[in-house]
Parts: sequence; structure tokens; C-alpha cells
Amino acid sequence: GIKFIEVLMDVPLEVVQQRDPKGLYAKAARGELKGMTGMSDDAPYEPPLNPELVMPNYEMTIEESVRMLMDTLRKAGAL
Repeated sequence: GIKFIEVLMDVPLEVVQQRDPKGLYAKAARGELKGMTGMSDDAPYEPPLNPELVMPNYEMTIEESVRMLMDTLRKAGAL
């Protein structure tokens, strides 16, 4: 089988909210959407403890992000 590789897309909540194409974070902030991960006490965001790859993609171009991911997949023998 293909090796499982855990990837953390390390992006601040503020950036995720700005990128939200469906407006779900805005709805959660207004209280219209309950239990959204990272937006309520009953659904905290819990990042992975030991991801194989941490991608601060808010600081990277799309090309850099793809290159980093592809390099990791190649090194793991997944490609």
C-alpha cells in the first residue's frame, strides 16, 4: 500500500478566515454555525503531534507548496 503521510497546513486562523470561500468562519463567528473546529470551545482545533510535513503555505507560493509536497511524497516512495 501507499504510505500515510500526515501534513500540517500551518496557517493562522486569521488567514484561514480570509481565504474561506463559503463564509463558514463568518457564520461561526456570528453564532450561526455551531461546533465548527477551531471556532468554539466544544470543538477546539488540535494540530497533529508529529506530522511528517509542516507547510506554512500562507508564506509560500502555490509552486513552492506543490514542490514541497511532491518532494516529500517522492522521498517517502509514494510517487
